Formats: sequence, C-alpha cells, structure tokens
Amino acid sequence: MAILKVARIGHPVVRETARPVPAAEIQGAAFQRLVDDMVETMHEYDGVGLAAPQIHVGWRLAVIEILPTDERAEDGVPVTVLVNPKLTPLGKRRARGIEGCLSVPGFRGVVARHERVKLEALDRHGKPWSVEAHGFFARVIQHECDHLDGRVYLDRMEGLRSLAYQEEFDRFGAQEAVDDEE
Repeated sequence: MAILKVARIGHPVVRETARPVPAAEIQGAAFQRLVDDMVETMHEYDGVGLAAPQIHVGWRLAVIEILPTDERAEDGVPVTVLVNPKLTPLGKRRARGIEGCLSVPGFRGVVARHERVKLEALDRHGKPWSVEAHGFFARVIQHECDHLDGRVYLDRMEGLRSLAYQEEFDRFGAQEAVDDEE
C-alpha cells in the first residue's frame, strides 16, 4: 500500500467531473490496490473520506470511514467504498455544520447540507448496495460525492464569513461560526 499525493484546490483535477469506473476495472488488482491506497491515504491525513479526483484519478470512486470515537457522529461507519455512487436527498431539511477538506488544507467553513440522503453505489467488488444516511454520515457522503462532480465545500458555503483556519476554529470556538451563519 502507498500514501498518495493529495491534489489541492487550484489543480484542475479537483474541478473536473469524474468518469464512471468501468465495470471491467473493478475486479482488477490495480483497482483493488487503488482502493487500499486511498484508505491508507485517508488514514494518513486523518480524513473521514477521500474521493479519487483528490488523488489525481478521474473516476467516480470514494472511500469513507468514521471512527466510533468521532464526536461528530452518532455511530461509526466502517471503511466504505463508493463506486459510481448516485445520491438522492431525502426531504428538504438541511443542517449547518463545519467542514474541512484535504484538498483545502488548514481551513474550515460552515456548510448547509441535506440532513438525510439515500446513496446507491457499487462496493469495491462491484456488488450493488444502498443506504439511507443522516447526520454526519450524510454530510460526509455529500462532501465526497461533490468531489466527483468537481465541487469543494467552499462552493456550498452561503458566504465566506465562517471561513477560517482550523487553529482559529479550535482557539475561538467552532459553534460560534455555525451560529453566526444562521
């Protein structure tokens, strides 16, 4: 396994729409190695998700893992692979929350996301699966699917008043940023 270079905002790959993963590639050793490398890269940078465009691969592929100890989530989510995901919002309710991104290192901002979503995707072996998600898991799914469409969380912010360095969020309190945006 290997730790991959993460593309930062400004690199064209971050803004490109990813292509579907060809079915013939999914069972291949190179694809399976890519998934393993993405998980290792996500762990190295303490992320909860990573999309293939972020590591210079233009496929509709993402990995997610939320540890049970993550205070932002009700429950943990084991390593989950999203191949060619399709996202459907469930309802119109949105919730504001603080987001960061490995492709926008060091910054955080408040983003309104759908509270509940339905995700349909293939797993790492090409088997179809679906899940209805809410809360932080739904937020992470939406964040990673945005990457597959060439978007970053900055594009979803209602304004830039809440954009701050992570250190300032930690120092002055992140909740005030969420409250200020409401």
